[in-house]
Amino acid sequence: MSTTTSYDYFVTCAQGLEPLVEEELKSFGIEQVKAVRSGVNFSGSKQQGYQVCLWSRYASRVLLRLSEFKVHDVMDLYLGCSYVAWEDVFDIKKTFAIDFSGKNEEIRNTQFGALKVKDAIVDRFRKKLDDRPNVEKGNSQVRINVRLFKDKAHVYLDLAGSPLHHRGYKTETGAAPLKENLAAAIVRRSGWQTDTHMLDPMCGSGTLVIEAALMATNRAPGLLRDGYAFEHWKDHDVELWTSMLAQAQVQNKRNENKSDTRFYANDKSRRLIEIARSNAQRAGVADLITFSVKDATELGNPLDGQTGHIISNPPYGERMGEMTGAIELYSNLGNRFKKSFPGWQVSLFSTDTELLSCIGLRASKTYKLFNGPLECVLKNYSISERSMASDKPAIYATDFANRLKKNLQQRRKWAKREGVDCFRLYDADLPEYNVAIDLYVDHLVVQEYAPPKNIDPAKARRRILDVVATARHVLEIPEDKLFLKVREVQKGKSQYQTLNKKQSLLSASEYNALFEVNLSDYLDTGLFLDHRPTRKKLGELAQGKHFLNLFCYTASASVHAALGGAASTTSVDMSNTYIDWAKRNFQLNKIKGAHHFEQADCLKWLDHCQHQYDLIFIDPPTFSNSKRMQGTFDVQRDHVELLQNARKNLTTGGVLVFSNNKRGFKLDHDAVNELGFEIQDFSKQSIPEDFKRNDKIHQCWILTLCR
Repeated sequence: MSTTTSYDYFVTCAQGLEPLVEEELKSFGIEQVKAVRSGVNFSGSKQQGYQVCLWSRYASRVLLRLSEFKVHDVMDLYLGCSYVAWEDVFDIKKTFAIDFSGKNEEIRNTQFGALKVKDAIVDRFRKKLDDRPNVEKGNSQVRINVRLFKDKAHVYLDLAGSPLHHRGYKTETGAAPLKENLAAAIVRRSGWQTDTHMLDPMCGSGTLVIEAALMATNRAPGLLRDGYAFEHWKDHDVELWTSMLAQAQVQNKRNENKSDTRFYANDKSRRLIEIARSNAQRAGVADLITFSVKDATELGNPLDGQTGHIISNPPYGERMGEMTGAIELYSNLGNRFKKSFPGWQVSLFSTDTELLSCIGLRASKTYKLFNGPLECVLKNYSISERSMASDKPAIYATDFANRLKKNLQQRRKWAKREGVDCFRLYDADLPEYNVAIDLYVDHLVVQEYAPPKNIDPAKARRRILDVVATARHVLEIPEDKLFLKVREVQKGKSQYQTLNKKQSLLSASEYNALFEVNLSDYLDTGLFLDHRPTRKKLGELAQGKHFLNLFCYTASASVHAALGGAASTTSVDMSNTYIDWAKRNFQLNKIKGAHHFEQADCLKWLDHCQHQYDLIFIDPPTFSNSKRMQGTFDVQRDHVELLQNARKNLTTGGVLVFSNNKRGFKLDHDAVNELGFEIQDFSKQSIPEDFKRNDKIHQCWILTLCR
């Protein structure tokens, strides 16, 4: 090991934090500093290396360069690491671990690269000392970091061991915790000054306010850590480190509570506030922070008219089901800021630039930062002394709002005449707002058609946010009554996957029938609105008939048939979930009598069916490859065979209503005529008024068996 007093270091950090780390190192008196991607190189003394470990607020790791060499193949990597005098770096009794990153044409797997480095280290010890140290991945005393880039490997000793964001004051966190060094960077980039009062209205486990309080009291962020890996380095200077620790402890003690700045940390979760308070106590700054259980949208100014700085990391609303709540939250926050915090500075950190626009404020500064793999933004705002709050969310989509108002006025009158309380309100009427919106009594289901890959995701996100905010405003729908889903081309097993398990159930009426709809748990709600006229027709045809419903889904057609006076109904579906749902629909309508439910593969069931029916309804899936089936079903390929099998169970003169929603489907008229059916195209009559814009949504035929 070199005995010179100057060492080469590489200080790693999250992407976007390089300027902060560079500035910080210079403030430590380090002069030879050079920022690169995801880190900063510098040359300095051992003391300066220790200082960065103890005092850096923004760095992730401090790596001491041991060697670098060209790597063309695996043998180069092994030999290069073998030449390092590992016996001078750490004692054979110490445990070690390898962190390997990067790849080239020959080394494409990090685990394989780490294995070769480990072999080189172990073989070096065996050659020199006839013994070897042990590898311990989880809690090793020595960490070796090897970074491979193109044809060069850089070998480092990790001075800290565990990442520097492990400050030592957090034992519990919330669901989406901020790393301490990222939180410190957010505070720094917010423009907050240490003599400015600070409020985090959604503090979670308290990381932002704790890091700010540590800055305000100029306390060493690494003092609470449970040791550093460099303490196991053979060249470690115990006396120097003991002296540096003592100085930091004295400074911490001297600066304890030595700040007139007040910090306020609120969260609506009592448990999170308890966690945050405990974290602050371990960090030694609890006396500077006032913790409160409060909803962020009901905040008031805690400073009696004085101004301060709000810094927060609101929920992102990443999943579609969370988006309506996120829009509501951000819109309400914007109104609350304008109403209660005039003259304040506000800084919000989020993964979603478009969601931040719901705040309704113009950002004065924007920074791009990374929270792990997530690209995020920090936006800084100034609240005007004369900002006016609105009780309603901002409307960005004027044309869309006008179309919704027009459709609502027309459709409500039509629905009342029809005797239905659920209908399609909007179906991609405007190309730029490519969604379908259905109204179920006083609930709204918004289905976003997945945008093409050539559409900018940020623009698509902006539009769906506009849609949700505008629809809620125009229709006066509260957050808990709006459901957002993404509709993509579904195939096979993916068709009926559960989205979540909220069980948002509602009773919807259609003509003289009632149906249970589930607005949250599946892509479809349990009632295909476009088949409303077909169900009505089946009810009219069913008087005194024995009715069979194949691929029955939730048996809404069977309900209409039963209410229409069917002598019996039989409903068949492969799904237990839908058969149970079908039974509940019959119970909801208080239907009794000869009504049967079969959980079975409809194709197999038909092969063995011995009963005759006067009226059959078949609305099969476009495609199915369920694990409960043998083979696959394709409606275009297999529809003639399906109708042929159903014909065997249809009485002469009986009627088979056949429909499907495959785009471009072609009924094989010749083959169907050969089966003895008279064909009536019922497609046009089967499209209801609220689906006229999309008259290709399904096709339907009434087939009468003449022989």
